[in-house]
Amino acid sequence: MATTADELAARYPVMAYNFVVVIGGAQLSFSEVTGLVREYERVTYRHGLSFREGESITTYYLDKYAPVTLKRGVTRGVTSLRAWLASQEERAVTITLRDGAGAPVLTWRVAKAVPVKLEAPTFRADGTEVAIESLELMAAGVTVTEHG
Repeated sequence: MATTADELAARYPVMAYNFVVVIGGAQLSFSEVTGLVREYERVTYRHGLSFREGESITTYYLDKYAPVTLKRGVTRGVTSLRAWLASQEERAVTITLRDGAGAPVLTWRVAKAVPVKLEAPTFRADGTEVAIESLELMAAGVTVTEHG
């Protein structure tokens, strides 16, 4: 059982609101990041003579990635996301989760990310919500690094 403040801090779950997003070397502000998933798809192969030599099955695991969605409030003068969508170039993206003191805890790195969709905010005449735009990326090469 944790008895000191340091032990409690080390075992306490990290809050999800303290994160930093870096795209192509530039730090950008986002209110939400979703879709950081890395899973393996199982592929089964039966060779052509299995009817004669028995069931010989080889299993391969393929990386399968989900689209990553970044959401942010619309601000004046920030056109880098729309320019990136128009260029269709691959960029590295890192999302770093930080603890209460600002020290990095976990970093998700997307080696190759390409924007595929930019969704405009929902416009409502009777609403008072912040205008939030959403950028969807196709991601490849997702890795996770734990910081000591």
